Amino acid sequence: MSEGWTFPDRDNVHRTLGVRTVELSPTRVVLELDVTSRVHQPFGILHGGVSALLAEGAASLGATLSVAPEHVCVGTELNISHLRPLSEGVLRALATPVRQGRTVQVWSIELTDDQQRLIATARCSLQVVNAPVSQNSAPRLGRSQGC
Repeated sequence: MSEGWTFPDRDNVHRTLGVRTVELSPTRVVLELDVTSRVHQPFGILHGGVSALLAEGAASLGATLSVAPEHVCVGTELNISHLRPLSEGVLRALATPVRQGRTVQVWSIELTDDQQRLIATARCSLQVVNAPVSQNSAPRLGRSQGC
């Protein structure tokens, strides 16, 4: 994990689905999710929306780590190609930047199973925006005290 960074301690979709952070830096993010029946579509395989959620989540975390603390990065476009079905095991998302600009970032994401087979590929475009300041807004990743 990237030293000096902390996650907001509140409920969110990653926590609800049990997403695990394996690696976290401004240029590489790895997230994992156990594929069980709770993330299946009606035909017993991984729901494509869950793959998309993991892909955009990985890109958003890495992109936000790469910008100044007063900013966050939010997804503006996600393109995903589902290549192979998955009904159980571990889904892993590896996100790396294609371009990290001042106002827009583009990330490439590969989603693989626990046998390193490619399940899906994705590209995510993100906009750099001001971090929310409202108490009701979701908190961003932040630097821990003393860093």
